[in-house]
Amino acid sequence: MAKWLEQLESFIGGGPGGPRRVKAFRWLVLIGLIGAALLLIASFLHFKPVDPSQDPGLSPPGDSDAPRQQQQQQAAFLNGSDDADKDPFSDIENELDDRLKQMLENIVGVGTVDVMVTVDSTEETVVQLNQQQTQQLTDETDKNGAKRHITSVDKNGQVALYEVNGGQSPIVVKKLKPQVRGVLVVAKGAENATVHLLIADAISKGLDVPIHRISVVPRKQ
Repeated sequence: MAKWLEQLESFIGGGPGGPRRVKAFRWLVLIGLIGAALLLIASFLHFKPVDPSQDPGLSPPGDSDAPRQQQQQQAAFLNGSDDADKDPFSDIENELDDRLKQMLENIVGVGTVDVMVTVDSTEETVVQLNQQQTQQLTDETDKNGAKRHITSVDKNGQVALYEVNGGQSPIVVKKLKPQVRGVLVVAKGAENATVHLLIADAISKGLDVPIHRISVVPRKQ
């Protein structure tokens, strides 16, 4: 076999550039032998097919592999129950409805009550400001000898902060309750003029609402 290769190399290597052709020939023979060896090895290997549906561990990653928090966010978004969609006015109005209903039903002569309260604003927090005021006076005289006095006032302020738990928080001066736009009450017993007046007066004083923004009507028997 070696003698046959030597004769083949001598035939290929004849003429100019012979050594280069012989070298290329040897590389081709080596690559062919490696390929034949790989095919021979592959013929002895056996691969067992596996069904991914029968082995959950081999299933491709899907939505079930996502973090629980991400799944909850997706579900909340699809169901329209995200916290960002909550109406702060509704929370305030529902709380006022429940409290007012309980109070009115304890009045003498008042039976079952339904209440609807509407508000114009949420709770407002007023913080303290460090105000600075600059005043500048300017006297001018025009070409006709007329004099003018110009006063310029510049005001600016920054929120006053205080240290708490290693951080800073604004100094709260006061908190303003939500402004009530109107109140509607449907109450059993409101057909009585005295009861009607008691309900309206209690709402006006309890919520600081003008009497003309309160509607009290009898409940259907």
